[in-house]
Amino acid sequence: MKILVATEKPFASKAVEGIKAEIEGAGNQLILLEKYTEKAQLLEAVGNIDALIVRSDKVTPEVLDAAKELKIVVRAGAGYDNIDTAYAKEKGVVVENTPGQNSNAVAELVFGLLVYAVRNFYNGKSGSELMGKKLGILAFGNVGRNVARIAKGFGMEIYAYDAFCPKEAIEAAGVHAVANQEELFTTCDVVSLHIPATPETKQSINAALVSKMKKNAILVNTARKEVINEEELLALMQERTDLKFVTDIKPDMDAEFAEKLEGRYFSTPKKMGAQTAEANINAGIAAAKQINAFFKDGCTKFQVNK
Repeated sequence: MKILVATEKPFASKAVEGIKAEIEGAGNQLILLEKYTEKAQLLEAVGNIDALIVRSDKVTPEVLDAAKELKIVVRAGAGYDNIDTAYAKEKGVVVENTPGQNSNAVAELVFGLLVYAVRNFYNGKSGSELMGKKLGILAFGNVGRNVARIAKGFGMEIYAYDAFCPKEAIEAAGVHAVANQEELFTTCDVVSLHIPATPETKQSINAALVSKMKKNAILVNTARKEVINEEELLALMQERTDLKFVTDIKPDMDAEFAEKLEGRYFSTPKKMGAQTAEANINAGIAAAKQINAFFKDGCTKFQVNK
């Protein structure tokens, strides 16, 4: 089988070595398209491949139509909104992600952002501590569980809400389960977002919800920018001058946030959550293993477009 790794932002060299070892060790052929600059390059490369591994690269209907032999696409990472999963299903193409491979990397970044925020962005003025503060985790998946694990080391009191995770499972992890997201925002000093961008969650973090937060609260987003109602959040934070917002996904209104919320807002220059050597290697090799399992045994354990 011909497996293409198409990455505008390439994997680390060690990750590529690991992917190559997995693919070729199973008797398949690895093709690399790294640092491509034009969509036409991708469209040409997918012409006769059987499988595709991508990172944040967009797999659109045009790409899927060009890939006439394609049977499976694996997104090396948790989020997969860069792939048109519905159209892939129409074409009979399996789409998978690699959940959990970058969870620790994202969770550690949450606390990097949080420490930066509570210490007033290192401006020389007295800040506060995380110990004893109430942390709310919105969505208790792989990343949320790692956030909870690290928060225990900081001595935080941890709460979580997840519409799809039973209360018993949350509490078994030593975390307080709340009844709904409104209770989470009302209860906690910090809320960390880990929800996917779906029709139900897009724009759901709005003024009505964030206004429930306690005085001097902090909102952290390492999920997707689409879940934030940017206009409402900006307007609210101009009224609530005690609130802080730190994010790993630069908002569309980044310039306005930076100008109007000086000293209370920070965004990384680009999405950094999974940008560690370890996560890069883990996700790439996991993607290769999943493709091998698909061709060997028909395994679709991580399929997201069933």
